Amino acid sequence: MTHPASSLVRPTWRFLTAHPAHFIALGFGSGLARRAPGTWGTLLALPLYAVLGLLLSPIQIAWLCLPAFALGCWAASRTGRALGVHDHGGIVVDEIVAMWLVLCTVPFTVLGWGLAFATFRLFDIVKPWPIRWFDRKVHGGFGVMFDDIVAAGYAIALLWVLLHWL
Repeated sequence: MTHPASSLVRPTWRFLTAHPAHFIALGFGSGLARRAPGTWGTLLALPLYAVLGLLLSPIQIAWLCLPAFALGCWAASRTGRALGVHDHGGIVVDEIVAMWLVLCTVPFTVLGWGLAFATFRLFDIVKPWPIRWFDRKVHGGFGVMFDDIVAAGYAIALLWVLLHWL
C-alpha cells in the first residue's frame, strides 16, 4: 500500500538522475507523474515490452522478468529509503515488471494488450486478498515488487478464462 506520506514527498528530475536505482525505480521518469503514477508506469511497460518482443519470445521475456524482479527489489528498496517512504507511489518498476508478465500471456494485438492493461490495473488498484495482505505486511523492495506480481497472477488467471473459455 502506498504510504500516505508519499503524497508529501515529491521526487524531482534531479532526484531521478541522482542514482541509477532511482531512475529504475521511478520508471525512467514515469513515476514522477503527479496523478496516477502507477498507471503511467504500467503504460510505459507497453512500448518497453514491444521492443523486447522484437528480440525475444514471450517465454524468454517471462524468464527475463526474474532478473528484472531482482533489480526492481534493489531499486525500490534503495529509492524508498532515500525518499523515506517504503512504497512511494512514484516507485513504478513493480508495475512495469508485473505488466510484462501479463503481456507474455496474451496475443500481441490491441485487444490482447488492452485486456492485459485493464485486468492488471484492476487487480493492482482493488488489491483483493491476498494482494492487500502482502502489500501491508511484506516490506522493503521485495514487498514493493511482490504484491504486483500477485496482482499479475490474478490478471493472468482472469485473462486465461476470458481468452480460452468465452
